Order: sequence, then C-alpha cells, then structure tokens
Amino acid sequence: MSSIISLCGIFVGLGVLIWLAYKGHSIIWVAPVCAVIVAVFGGLNILDAYMGDYIKGTAEYIISWFPAFFLGAVYGKIMDMTGSARSLANKLVSVIGPQFAVLAVVLPCLLMTYGGISLFVVVFVIYPMGYAIYRAANLPRTLLPGAIAFGAFGITMTAIPGTPQIQNIIPTQYYGTTATAAPLMGVIAAVLIAVPGYLYLEWRCRQARKNNLCFVEDPKFVENDSEAKDLPSWHWLSGLVPLIVVVLMLNVLPNILKTAGIAEWTANQSIVVALIGGILVTCLMNIKQLKILLPAINKGADGSLTAIMNTACAVGFGSVVKIVPGFALLKNAMLNMPGSILFSEAVAVNVLAGATGSASGGMSIALEALAPQYLAKATEIGMNPELLHRIASLASGGLDTLPHNGAVLTLLAVSNCTHKESYIDVCVTSCIIPVVVSLLLSLVWGWFC
Repeated sequence: MSSIISLCGIFVGLGVLIWLAYKGHSIIWVAPVCAVIVAVFGGLNILDAYMGDYIKGTAEYIISWFPAFFLGAVYGKIMDMTGSARSLANKLVSVIGPQFAVLAVVLPCLLMTYGGISLFVVVFVIYPMGYAIYRAANLPRTLLPGAIAFGAFGITMTAIPGTPQIQNIIPTQYYGTTATAAPLMGVIAAVLIAVPGYLYLEWRCRQARKNNLCFVEDPKFVENDSEAKDLPSWHWLSGLVPLIVVVLMLNVLPNILKTAGIAEWTANQSIVVALIGGILVTCLMNIKQLKILLPAINKGADGSLTAIMNTACAVGFGSVVKIVPGFALLKNAMLNMPGSILFSEAVAVNVLAGATGSASGGMSIALEALAPQYLAKATEIGMNPELLHRIASLASGGLDTLPHNGAVLTLLAVSNCTHKESYIDVCVTSCIIPVVVSLLLSLVWGWFC
C-alpha cells in the first residue's frame, strides 16, 4: 500500500512541477518543492531527501556537464554578438529568398544547432531575420515560431549523428557510445521528422494565403540596422567555418588521435575540446571586434549558469523520485512493458522529458535509473548499445516541448505570440511528429533485434 501511495506522490509531484513551470515560475525553486512532495508521499525524511539526494543529484549533474554548458553558452554568445551567426543567416536568406519563407527560416536554424550553437541563442538570432522574411512574404507573423521551433528544437538536436548538442552527448556516458551512434537510425529519423514537419508548415502557409491572412507588425519589435557594424562581405564565413570546426573536432579528431595512439577521449572531453576550437576560430575570424569578444564571453558565462541550474534542478527532482518506494513500481512497469527495451526506453524518456519540460533533464533522470538494466538486457540479446543511445536522444526531443518547456516559453516571448496563436505549430512539428517517430522506430528496430 505504501508503494501505491508513493507512486501517487510521484504523479502529484510531477503534476505540480508541470503546472508551476507552465505558469512561468522558476524551476530552481519549483523542483525542490515538488521533490519534497514526492518525499512526503514516499515516507522519507524531508531534510534528508532535500539536503542529501536532491542536492547530490543536482551537484553531480553540474559537475559532469558544467564545462559543456559553459563553453556552449560562451561559443553561442560570441557567434551572436560578433554578428557571425546573423551574417551566415543573412547569406542563406539571400540565396533562398522570401518566396521560400519556411525554408529560409528552418535551414539557418538547422545549420546553427548542428554546429553546436544553443537553441536559445538561435531563437534570438533568427527571429529578427525571420520577421523580415515573413513580412516580405506577407505571411502571418504567428506562423514564425513554428518554423523556428522546427529548425532549432529537434532534428539537429537529437537525430542527426554527430551533433554536438547536449542531448546527443548525455547517452554516451551511460552506453559507452560516441556522438555518431546508430547513424542509419539517426538519418532515417531525421527524414521521417523533416519531411512531414516541413510539408505541414508549407500547408499552413498555403492555408493562410487562401484565407487572406497577412503579416501584422509586432508592436514590441524594434528592428536593428544589420549593417551598423559595417562588416566585410566575407563575414558570413565567420559564421560557417566555426560550425564546421566544432563538428569535425567532435567527430573526427578523437578518432584520429585514438588511431594514432596519442590519446583516447571520452565524449565529455571531446565536446569540451570541440567547443574550445569553435570559440578560438570565431575569435580569430572576428579579431577586429576585439572590444566585443570579452563582453560576449562574460555574457555567455553568466547565461550558462541559469541554463545548467534549470536542468540540474530537474535532475535533482528525479534523484528524489528514484529513491521512493513508488518508483520501483514505475520502473518495473517500464522494464516489463510489451515490446523491446528500445520501446520501453522511448516511453520512459518521453514521459520524463515531458514531465520536467527538459529534454536533457528528462533523459538524464530516465537513464540514471534505467540505463544499467537496458544495457544488461541489450548485452543478453546481442543488441548494439548505439541503438539505445539514438532512441534515448530521439525520445528526449518529443514531449519535452509541451507548453511549459523553457525554450517554448522563450520563443513565444521573443516572438510576442501567445500559446493560442502559435503553439499548435510548435506542437505538431516539435512534439507530435518526433514522439511518433521515436516510438515507431523503437518498435520497428526492436522487432528486428
């Protein structure tokens, strides 16, 4: 009976977490409050649960991932403040043109996130450019958040092999894999998400034109003169080259060093070296903007603290959840559900990512509790752990984009759009389609394995 009550407490804690996060409250205080709720229902000592398990879980996550968060934030901020990211985006737009408004917004998002720039930075960089594109195409501004979310929140964050995003790096420490794990599954997933997502966004644009819906100015948006810095014509290369450097240093350099017998890096070490490489190349290509570089590093460093604390607090909440009696019931249900361990993992990661509103936080909670069992079962049946890696990464990018997700709230705030106006497009392209694809691929691959 105590296990049943504890299980109810887990759902109550998750429900309160989702509701308070959706209302815009900081997860830094929401997570420990909800952890206390779970602890009370689970019969734990509140102080022991908070001062022990919650703080320990939060601290361990920060210790493991702070270098990646810090360097990623600094890299993204330098790309932003030097105008490198904007120059690259403008170059792509000039080639594509406003007649392909959706593609002109989605493609720069994909390129930047695959190059390691934080999706939060991408939102701030792309919105002004997308605003101009949708105005030139005379499309409703409320359709823009869906296109930005589609490009920044999913495919290059979770599916395409080799991406330096944290959602693709976290599984490596549980399964002993690399960032390029399960390339075939990743590419297939990317196609299955990209095609229907893009067709949906284009359909929405056609429907808007059919219904004579036009662009309406955002009263809160003030456009900046993009030429104010008088940047050279080649400056877009300072946006492209660092992206290429990061991807190559993450996926190629470690293999070269390992083959040559020089060094063998973990994925955590590889991402740190890759991001440092991206930062150095960006600084060198913008050396004439020396006065901007130090402020950019400072702002990136400050921003990294908020980003990692939000995720770490969600993980701390999960650390309390996994020690209460009710979690044993939940864990057994996940491990013994019909289908393969791939399907079980897809469900577990999706549910916890949705509950915490965080792809990396939800995945970390799920893998911390269940990865050893998944890995043991995979070894028994001869399944390649790379499949577990890719499914975990894919599943983290599904239900995480429910309405209370931090990136969703940021995107809508920057766009000055409400959930009612724009969330449906975000939901279809970045939540529904990725969830379906992650569950479908886990079923199909699990069947043949």
